[in-house]
Amino acid sequence: MTYRKVNIFILVLAVVIFLLVLHHNILGLSDLLKRELSDSSPLGLQPIDFIPEVPQRLTDDQNDKEIPVVITASDDRLGGVIATVNSIHQNTKSNVAFHIVTLNDTVDHLRLWLSKTSLENVKYRILDFDPHLLDGKVRTDSEIPDSIKPLTFARFYMPNWVPNAEKAIYLDDDVIVQDDILELYNTKLQHGHAAAFSDECDSTTNKFAVRGAGNQYNYIGFLDYKKEAIRKLAMKASTCSFNPGVFVANLTEWKLQNVTKQLEKWMALNVAEEIYSRTPAGSITTPPLLIVFYKRHSNIDPMWNVRHLGSSAGKRYSPQFVKAAKLLHWNGHFKPWGRTTSYAEVWEKWYIPDPTNKFNLIRRHTDIYETK
Repeated sequence: MTYRKVNIFILVLAVVIFLLVLHHNILGLSDLLKRELSDSSPLGLQPIDFIPEVPQRLTDDQNDKEIPVVITASDDRLGGVIATVNSIHQNTKSNVAFHIVTLNDTVDHLRLWLSKTSLENVKYRILDFDPHLLDGKVRTDSEIPDSIKPLTFARFYMPNWVPNAEKAIYLDDDVIVQDDILELYNTKLQHGHAAAFSDECDSTTNKFAVRGAGNQYNYIGFLDYKKEAIRKLAMKASTCSFNPGVFVANLTEWKLQNVTKQLEKWMALNVAEEIYSRTPAGSITTPPLLIVFYKRHSNIDPMWNVRHLGSSAGKRYSPQFVKAAKLLHWNGHFKPWGRTTSYAEVWEKWYIPDPTNKFNLIRRHTDIYETK
């Protein structure tokens, strides 16, 4: 009998202890809910400032991520380079590093222009291009010794200029950037694609025919489809071409696919067999890129390459459209630092006068002329 009473007592004691613990937990939960509801919105949701801030270390790392921008600089076009660099620098808070590829005779002039103006704090590297890289790869005209501009081929050697970068932007020197370059850098490239270009058939350009420019919107405007080497590639002649003056490169893929060697192969073949088109749209830098990246490139936002501003002196786009463009490109014969061209006043806004006075401009209304 005594043994049974002890068991009952132990059981009752265990039940009491359990109830006490449960009661304590319920009271604690109730207090917690009261505190949360008193600080929350009417729906019981945490206010937005409850979300913890991103650790400062992470934001710093993001801001410090270097954005490599490759651009070429020839002495007779330095004004264009300066305007491009200035427009990028003024429109971003990102950590942009300019990799400026030039020839030996331009280095001192360029360095002085950058260091003696408001661009003195811009991060840049000046890189020398060796013209001998092109030996046996370009056809020269003995009657026109300066017909080949070596720097136009610098874009073929992207990993040379930024060997440790995974991604980089290439820009021609006749562009003005009106938005944050970070957006262009963040262009998504499809898996296996080494570059992203702007197709010539995109909505910003396909409505405008460039008189005297040949069929520059299709492959047939750049490649000679009568040549067997081109026919064997089975590329449709009507395929939209793309503009190689602005592109984003995945340099990891570029190296894996040996893009530079592929480009050099087609350059050398053109020397031997003249596989490039001879139409007015002909270009000695575009054809090998069209071959290597045939159906193997991603696209950039067309507003990041609003081009053909240098195709004529007339205004092909409305002022509203030009203002909305993120990047303006004066590709063509009419440059904003040279002949009369459209929207030269937009380019002039970003131009910084040459402290050496070697590159001078005459302003006549909204038109700009070079006096060299």
